[in-house]
Amino acid sequence: MARRIWLPYPDLAAAGKALGPLPEGLVTDLFLADGRWPDSIGEVELVVAPYMFPPTKVMARVKEMTSLKVVQLLSAGYDNYVPFLPPGVQLCNAAGVHDASTAELAVSLALASNRHLDVYARNMATGTWGNDFSISLADRRVLIVGYGRIGAAIEQRLAGFEVASVTRVARRARGGEAPVHPIEQLTALLPDADIVFLITPLTPQTRHLIGETELSLLPDDALVVNVARGPVVDTDALVAQTASGRIRAALDVTDPEPLPADHPLWSVSYTHRCV
Repeated sequence: MARRIWLPYPDLAAAGKALGPLPEGLVTDLFLADGRWPDSIGEVELVVAPYMFPPTKVMARVKEMTSLKVVQLLSAGYDNYVPFLPPGVQLCNAAGVHDASTAELAVSLALASNRHLDVYARNMATGTWGNDFSISLADRRVLIVGYGRIGAAIEQRLAGFEVASVTRVARRARGGEAPVHPIEQLTALLPDADIVFLITPLTPQTRHLIGETELSLLPDDALVVNVARGPVVDTDALVAQTASGRIRAALDVTDPEPLPADHPLWSVSYTHRCV
C-alpha cells in the first residue's frame, strides 16, 4: 500500500534534484505552507515542514490530517511545534544538520561584537575614518551553556582562537576529556565567564534561564551570545544590563521575535536577523 508524504518543494523536479529518487511505495505531494493545501490532507502520513515557517501556518489544518503519523522538521529547534502536535504523532527534528552553520554563526557573532565590525561597516557608508579599541577572542574565558552537538561544534571552532578556557554546562554532568558541569552549577560558573554562548533547547526549565540574577553575576564587559531561543533569556533583564553598558549581547534570536523596529534591544545589542 502506498504511503503519502508532503515535501516542501515548489515542484517534483526540485524535490528530485534535492533528494534523489524516492523509495518505492511513496506518493508525494508538494506543500509550501503558502495557503495552498493538497487535496490529500486526510491521507498524508508524513509532513516535512517548510524551513523557518511558523507552526501556525504549517499545522493550521492539522485536525484534518487524520492519517498523520510523523512531522519532520528541518530545524534543530522543535519547541514551537510541540503545542500543535496531535496525540500519537511523532515529531522529528533535524539534529546534526545545522551544527556547523550554527556554530559558525555563534563564533561570528562573538567576533563581530568584540571587534566592533558593525561600527566599521556603518563608517564605510559615511566615509568615516575612526579608530577604537576592540577585544580579541584570545585569552577570553568561554562558557558554553547547553553543551550538546552544537556546543561541541562551537568549541571546535574556538580552538584556533587561543581562548583562555572553555567551560561546558548541560542538563547533566558528564566526565571524560571534556568534562561537562550540571546546570545546577551555572550561577557558580558565571562570574568567571567573559563570553557566554547559549545553545540550550527551549523547555519549561530553560525559559528565562538567564535572568537578572544570572546576568548580574557576569563580570563587567562580558558578552552574551544567544543562538538558542529568545525566551532562554529574560529580555527585560537583558535590556537593563546592556543599556547600562556593563555587559554586551550578540543575538541571533530574541523575545519577542521578530523584534519590533522600535525595541530597545536594537540599540543596546549586536542583533543579527536570521533570514
